[in-house]
Amino acid sequence: MAAESCPSVMLITANVGSIFEDPEHMLKGWLQKFYESVQTWKPQLIAIHMQEVGGKDFEQCMGNVDAFVQNLIDSEALKSFDRTLVFLDKDFALVDQFTALGNLYFVHESLQNVQLYDFKTCKFNTIQGKQFVNLINKKTIYEKAKFPQDFFPGTVWSRKGFLRTRWNVENRIFDLANIHLFHDASNLAAMETFPSPYSKYRKRALEHVLQRFSKDKHDKVPLFLFGDFNFRLDSQGVIQALVAEAIPEYTKEDKNVKRITYKDRDGSSKAILILEKKRFEIDDPDKLIRDNAKWLLPLDKELLCFTNQLFEFDRDFPPSYPYSEDVTDGRSYMKTRVPAWCDRILLSKSAKALVKEDLYNKAMYSVIGQDICMGDHKPIFLSFRLAPTQVNEDTQET
Repeated sequence: MAAESCPSVMLITANVGSIFEDPEHMLKGWLQKFYESVQTWKPQLIAIHMQEVGGKDFEQCMGNVDAFVQNLIDSEALKSFDRTLVFLDKDFALVDQFTALGNLYFVHESLQNVQLYDFKTCKFNTIQGKQFVNLINKKTIYEKAKFPQDFFPGTVWSRKGFLRTRWNVENRIFDLANIHLFHDASNLAAMETFPSPYSKYRKRALEHVLQRFSKDKHDKVPLFLFGDFNFRLDSQGVIQALVAEAIPEYTKEDKNVKRITYKDRDGSSKAILILEKKRFEIDDPDKLIRDNAKWLLPLDKELLCFTNQLFEFDRDFPPSYPYSEDVTDGRSYMKTRVPAWCDRILLSKSAKALVKEDLYNKAMYSVIGQDICMGDHKPIFLSFRLAPTQVNEDTQET
């Protein structure tokens, strides 16, 4: 009896808001590093979950998205992938529905039994050829939702939401869900307490998604949930570690604090840290990444309340945001936010059981393009092999 195959999978989450604004330089670098990753890890199924498709100025830059997708499809690196599924939420005119999410899936010719679920008929159908799914047409092979407006108070509107697909890959059934949660609107508000108001908004939205998936009419299956969670560090804890006993000086405007400047107690005029709504500038940026940023991991707390539901492999890479958008600088952070692991790949417990791990097979959880500019977010990937089906017969969610 032939041994059961264990297909190789590569999951990628990438906030691509920056790259479409500089297609001549940044977009080319992004594609190059992605192709190199495919050649290194040799996946048979590639799932790319993108956020902010079209960029922050999507009305001007959305036209670059189709060329980006076509470049992927026509590339030498993906020539052996004979089935493609492209889900792009591009219609920004539909303000109440637009999420700017994009799910791209590439299936290698060596995979024989790959099917996609229809959320209306509750049946799987075999994938064939290259399909571009227009999310306006209300097709039923995906589930998309935008978060209610009251989930993120104080904004005119938000693009945040999720986009889910369900797969049967050689008799392993699982969900792949793209998610984009709310950002920190102000450094000053975020530092006042932990959890910050923004952390609470993200927690509510993530709870909403998990409850929705657990209570809908569909069978409960393993879940890979990856996207831009916008998880932030305990800002107050980071600042205290950086400034120690420095003296804060407050600059106010209309009785509101506009700037906090931390200066050394030795009486020098040099600022250790300058903090504004969208400014986070320290005198020694290397303080943030000493020991490969491992000192920041204990201050990454937002996922702790979900540890009974979601699993994450160990992170041995620096925070994924906010990197410089200077195409000549791939390692520096912008002086705008406290660096954080915003971009994550999370697994339900039953999804963790689908990952083959033994003496010869280890999952790789890391970053793409650490040394070059990939936009303000670094893409994060998880590469692994699917475990044999007989090991996972009893791994359905309860």
